[in-house]
Amino acid sequence: MRLSASPPLCGPAAPFPRVDLVIVVDDGSTDGTQDHARAAGAVTVRHSVSRGKASAMETGASVVAMRDYSDGPARLLMFIDADLGDSAASCAELVPPVVDGVADMSIAVPPKQSGAGGRGRVVRAARRAISLATGWLPVAPLSGQRCLSREAYEKAVPLADGWGVEVGLTIDVLVAGLAVIEVPCDITHRVTGNDRAGTMHRASQYKDVLRAVTRRKLRRHRVPRASFEKAAAEQDHFFTYRAVPQPPKADDDVEAVDKPHDTDGSQAAAPRDGRAPARRLSPGQHQRQQGGGGGCQDEAGHRDAGVVDQDGHEGQHPQGLQRRRPPSPGRGTSRRGDRNPGPPHA
Repeated sequence: MRLSASPPLCGPAAPFPRVDLVIVVDDGSTDGTQDHARAAGAVTVRHSVSRGKASAMETGASVVAMRDYSDGPARLLMFIDADLGDSAASCAELVPPVVDGVADMSIAVPPKQSGAGGRGRVVRAARRAISLATGWLPVAPLSGQRCLSREAYEKAVPLADGWGVEVGLTIDVLVAGLAVIEVPCDITHRVTGNDRAGTMHRASQYKDVLRAVTRRKLRRHRVPRASFEKAAAEQDHFFTYRAVPQPPKADDDVEAVDKPHDTDGSQAAAPRDGRAPARRLSPGQHQRQQGGGGGCQDEAGHRDAGVVDQDGHEGQHPQGLQRRRPPSPGRGTSRRGDRNPGPPHA
């Protein structure tokens, strides 16, 4: 399994296992980001104007898809913010859960950042929105460091605008029935303080998160509560979470076919030679055979014209079973001319 990452580390991508492609999307910067990234060996793509984080992620994923081999599996995608610096190497912990099939998307949980401002309103709003839609309570709902499969990414496109991309991505992946997991990573990023710029930044985050959540509410894009109640009650931090239960395995279907049920609800044992089991009749009940003699059939499967086994072979008439004869004309007639049925036949 090959992996693509964006943006690159300061140097080769050796700390990341199986990374063979690094994409850097320059979202309309005015510094030398593109030149430095190209000098480090990354493939660079530049937006002439800033289009936002979601557009940059979609551009990077499109470039990765164009470079995938036509005769091989699609690369995994790893999105990394550009302000992590050397600590981005810790995001290598996100790769094993997705490569090993434990989850379809892994999310980095950073340690508490010193100097961070705000009161956590945006984080609580994002966590509550994800919980109401999928039942999951993530530790870091706004974390942008993620590794996911191509299938998981395709379930979320088009991505939510602005700073709501992480919340929208999480909801979309879980609604699609895929699994997510959070992984602790020792990363550091640039934080916003309590000054005017930090307050405006958090206000923009809050607006984008609400917009992403509202659009999904209007489309009723959520998991039914009855489907995720059990998973939500059993969830735990840093363990795989899947909101939609997986369908039963094929082995369960085969087992159900091998154990047929009788009409009264009990299990009926099928013959080992593969033949269909004989039909069970109640005591004293006889069924008229249509064709082949038109006689009566008892519980052992005998007809009055002969013995019929489960294979359909007819043998000699058994002793003790006599052929029924029609009554002779006039038998059992009363003086008034009414027909007397007489005693029942044995």
